[in-house]
Amino acid sequence: MAHDTIHHESNTSRIWKVFFILSLVTIIEVIFGIWKPDFMMSTFISMKLLNWFFIILTLYKAYLITWAFMHMEGETKGLRRAVVWTAIFLICYLMFILLTEGDYIYEVFKAGHKSWDF
Repeated sequence: MAHDTIHHESNTSRIWKVFFILSLVTIIEVIFGIWKPDFMMSTFISMKLLNWFFIILTLYKAYLITWAFMHMEGETKGLRRAVVWTAIFLICYLMFILLTEGDYIYEVFKAGHKSWDF
């Protein structure tokens, strides 16, 4: 009986590719954080476009990390959707709560009075 050997595929090149993509996105975030271009200082839904840019890039990095290092590309479509959609829903819900409450607190302090102690 011949010994069946399991062929192990090396993912070294894939890991380096993901590393360079994540590094590039992080470098872009740092450059925009230092530069703070004027065209991204306008507001959209009570937040500067620059902040939206950072949120979108951070979500992209989280997706890439999940896809590559948690091996989601090899899973079934249902599991991938369950993981990704749940995370997207919870992140969007958290952003909505933080932005709504943060905007309220900002407006209260901007007006110079407190409506109640919070």
